[in-house]
Amino acid sequence: MEQERLKKLEKIKEPYPHKFEVSHFIGEIRQMFEKDPTGEEVSVRGIVKRVSKIEDGFLVRLSDEEGVEILAITEHSLKQGEVYNLKGKLVRNEGKLTLESAEPSDSPTTTIKDIKITYDFDPNFYQISVAGRLVSLRSMGKAIFGHLQDATGRIQIYIKKDIVGDDKFQAFDDLFDVGDIVGVKGKLFRTNTGELTVEVNDFKMLAKSLRPLPEKWHGLKDVEVRYRQRYLDLISNERARKITILRSRLISEIRRFLDERGFIEVETPILQPVASGANAKPFITYHNYLEQNLYLRIAPELYLKRLIVGGFNRVYELGKNFRNEGVDTTHNPEFTMLEFYCAYWDYKDLIKFTEELFSHLLNRLLGTLKITYQGITLDFTPPYKVVRYFDLLKEKTGKDKEFFLRDIEGLRKLAIEIGVPKAETLTHAKLLDKVFDLLVEDELIGPVFVIDFPKILSPLAKTHREDTDLVERFELFVAGREIANAYTELNDPIEQRSRFLEQLKEKEMGDEEAMQMDEDFIIALEHGMPPTAGEGIGIDRLVMLLADVDSIREVILFPALRQR
Repeated sequence: MEQERLKKLEKIKEPYPHKFEVSHFIGEIRQMFEKDPTGEEVSVRGIVKRVSKIEDGFLVRLSDEEGVEILAITEHSLKQGEVYNLKGKLVRNEGKLTLESAEPSDSPTTTIKDIKITYDFDPNFYQISVAGRLVSLRSMGKAIFGHLQDATGRIQIYIKKDIVGDDKFQAFDDLFDVGDIVGVKGKLFRTNTGELTVEVNDFKMLAKSLRPLPEKWHGLKDVEVRYRQRYLDLISNERARKITILRSRLISEIRRFLDERGFIEVETPILQPVASGANAKPFITYHNYLEQNLYLRIAPELYLKRLIVGGFNRVYELGKNFRNEGVDTTHNPEFTMLEFYCAYWDYKDLIKFTEELFSHLLNRLLGTLKITYQGITLDFTPPYKVVRYFDLLKEKTGKDKEFFLRDIEGLRKLAIEIGVPKAETLTHAKLLDKVFDLLVEDELIGPVFVIDFPKILSPLAKTHREDTDLVERFELFVAGREIANAYTELNDPIEQRSRFLEQLKEKEMGDEEAMQMDEDFIIALEHGMPPTAGEGIGIDRLVMLLADVDSIREVILFPALRQR
């Protein structure tokens, strides 16, 4: 097949053009001439013109008395030629108005023609120039139909011999294949089925696809191919394209929200001389000129707090962090974080601010504060539930804070009983963390703020104003996963040094994720840092939540994979 395509390329006399004037993206055209129905429930009456079996049931072409058609997807086997009243949700299926989850109904009906008038506008032969990948192609004698696709959508093209001429028509029929990048110029009209279509009067081969798209590429399901060759996934899966666009819009809205509230975006080093700012095992590299080891940052926290010392009261950074850890459905060694800091706030201010941020994001991106994630209904209407860390552990075990903080051997025994891996070798802090993970986290459907963490788990957080065993910290959990982590920042350099020294002891006891001492950060604190609150939000997990996917690899364009 590749040799056949190569021969076709050799027959194309003109070289690939250096550019092609595009008047619109395909999605822009659809926005101009189509209204999104967004799942409105409607009832229609019509005669079944055709029934096709599909994976989830049947695809039906339903026509009214004037011959205006609409598609319906139903689980019911309808008879061709019979008249039905169907009720369902109005959506677009590959650009065509479609009644989804259609059921026979006695409800009053709307005419198909009226629905089309409301949602499908007459393009009136609007002149356009578009380009994209040819994703379908069928020849019908003196006419050729196909579909062009870009990241924003798909549109049908119609090439008629009478319009482009015999030679050009034959050239298209002979030389063009599914997968090619094509530019077309022409005018818009609608077919009898209502499909928005370009009547082509000129076309250009912009790039020949020498490799055919994989078999069954439409809706590509081979996970190995999807992740290793993400470009094929983006070509074939509309869902993958939508997630990519959603992620981009999410990051833009986060920036908008923070910028409008007086935060400034900054950039801090990714290569750092000290691996600190979070508990994680770092990636290590070597700088030839400096003749020293450097670490890919595990967090930007300590640099952002240096900026607070420097007088910038509200700062944030959106960027990559790197942690040399395992890969699973919620972890990737390279991931994206938002971290922001505000002088003169505490963690209580951040709880309200986080609720405002999530309300903004969900309203802007999804249009609702109530979403469904993996079949679970989640309501983000503020205020969210707030629970204390040790209250949750007491509910599960009947044991109070004193047991978890003072009885290390009792805690170790509990950890062994509930199946914490390698519990015999873990430090006190690690035991407590793993027990909480195993007993509590999966049941935190939320959204819920877990507050007032033990100090031994929080070396950078300020001691709680009412209990010196605790710190003023919260984690936001949704659907059993941590989405955000925040605290009132520790700004006492003497106590911070003591906490770092405790971390060094943890490291000596075998905890590879314990923080290193950062002397320069201590010096910065010794110059004075105002009361400050800071928060980190995992962008990848947030996209997973909004896109309703259960694997982090779905929301990272090029996830970490083993070499073949």
